[in-house]
Amino acid sequence: MILNSSYHLPVLLSEVIENLRVLPGKKYIDVTLGGGGHSLGIIKRGGLVLGLDRDMDAIDYVRKYFLCIPNIRNNLKLEQGNFNNLAKIAVKNGFGKVAGILFDLGLSTHQLIGSGRGFTYKNDEPLDMRMDIESKLNAFDILNTYSKEELYEIFIKFSEELNSRAIAGAIVRSRSLSQPIRTTADLIAIIETQLRQSLETERIGVLKQERNKILARIFQALRIKVNNELDNLKSALPQAINLLIPEGRLAVISYHSLEDRIVKMIFQTAQKESSGKIITNKPILAERFEIDQNPKSNCAKLRVLEKV
Repeated sequence: MILNSSYHLPVLLSEVIENLRVLPGKKYIDVTLGGGGHSLGIIKRGGLVLGLDRDMDAIDYVRKYFLCIPNIRNNLKLEQGNFNNLAKIAVKNGFGKVAGILFDLGLSTHQLIGSGRGFTYKNDEPLDMRMDIESKLNAFDILNTYSKEELYEIFIKFSEELNSRAIAGAIVRSRSLSQPIRTTADLIAIIETQLRQSLETERIGVLKQERNKILARIFQALRIKVNNELDNLKSALPQAINLLIPEGRLAVISYHSLEDRIVKMIFQTAQKESSGKIITNKPILAERFEIDQNPKSNCAKLRVLEKV
């Protein structure tokens, strides 16, 4: 089967399969199903997979294009849900003890460019940012109802952006003077105006260089808040470790320092408590040829823990 790269290309696929040590007949959980590329790689090695995702679009995509193939259908279960309920979902589906678990914490290509939910500053879309569209909180609500101090706390905590306070102030001023902030273009215009005012004329060149990085950080912060990503990760990783059989492996791909920090901390705690052994003292990074084919992999870090 040929993967539809327009939906999502799996990152560090061969490295994940190698480090999970996939064996025929053993059970594995792909906690972040996405386009199904990692799950397919596990199934090709004979593994049985439970594929989980918060985003119903991902479940529907894999159900449509994968489950029509018998050797995949017989080895893949799908479940829509939040991985902070991982243990409950795993037991419900007969995956109470497994040989390997994968977290790929990045957004899928579809979520970024095809979902229409405002995950990226590169498209003009409504400010939603919910991975699960049944969730109540969205980016529009945050931007139009939170106070300046609340917005600042979100931006500085979840993006570490140095311009967080100025941007938070600009958002509050803008919404009090004009219409609600409805789209990504609305938000970008506010941020760009504030940055021009903040930087001296001779630093306009710096502004042009930094613009995209600042926008990416602010969008990241909003997405993390909307989806409660970091708290969910802190909850899910210990559950994952408990689900592993002895010598089972947990593989986590992170894309920014906030995620990676949590993964490192929980892995170190597991090793200290003798419930796990860190396999990757340094994270595994993508090779140049993969980065050329899939630029998203450039910031990916793979860490692996083995259950003791």
